[in-house]
Amino acid sequence: MRIASDWKDFEVIDCSGGDKLERWGEVRLIRPDPQVIWHTPKGREWEKANAHYIRSSSGGGRWQVKNMPVPEWEIGYKGLRFHIRPTGFKHTGLFPEQAVNWDFMAEKIASAGRPTKVLNLFAYTGGATLACSKAGAEVVHVDASKGMVSWARDNAKLSGLEGRPIRWIVDDCEKFIQREIRRGNRYDGIVMDPPSYGRGPGGEVWKLEDQVYHLVELCGQLLSDNPLFFLLNSYTTGLSASVMEYILGVCLTPGHGGKVSSSEIGLPVKLSGYNLPCGSTAIWQKG
Repeated sequence: MRIASDWKDFEVIDCSGGDKLERWGEVRLIRPDPQVIWHTPKGREWEKANAHYIRSSSGGGRWQVKNMPVPEWEIGYKGLRFHIRPTGFKHTGLFPEQAVNWDFMAEKIASAGRPTKVLNLFAYTGGATLACSKAGAEVVHVDASKGMVSWARDNAKLSGLEGRPIRWIVDDCEKFIQREIRRGNRYDGIVMDPPSYGRGPGGEVWKLEDQVYHLVELCGQLLSDNPLFFLLNSYTTGLSASVMEYILGVCLTPGHGGKVSSSEIGLPVKLSGYNLPCGSTAIWQKG
């Protein structure tokens, strides 16, 4: 497991009984996590939470607020800044475990010694976009949600990156990929963080397990002649790290060589000393 252990403004304090207790800056939140199937004792730290997301038996849920000091605030990571706010779907606008991938991509870009161009698909609020941009890359940020792209642009401004070459695109990712293929555009790095479930342009429901191979095949056509990396994330329980590694291998190594790897990614838990798994990443890299 690769662990995002360099955070100062975030930590998982404890986790038990389907919930995790987190510190986001000075705010403490309790959020559900399906990985947390153990029932260790919940100590007094849990009583200090500012808000608790309660799942509804009919789907979704709501925030039970105890004493939230502010509705929105900021946290930082290695010079990057992010707006944090609890949403109606338990999320806060950031997946802290992804910092381990931000560091990987930033190192590859910084050590390349040449101009690089990165495509960030299903880009959400822009953590990977900001990390790649700060490292020196030109970035194309694509997400189908106008609100998420706006949030990402705010994060870029907050991080002092508003003057960097970042293209902000609100579009269906597969449609955008197909247009980029026709236009002949190429990228040195691609990061893809698709949702477990989604809706196509015609409203049809699709599952990531059914679409991921096709998406990787398409994206393989967008890699440059001397690419750096292709990074694929998943939070889908039915899509293991090894399956994603296999897909990257068969799609990318025949035309580009390189090597593939995969692992769980996770976060350290302060009180237990163990690590909480938080999804999987498969990586293809040239060298």
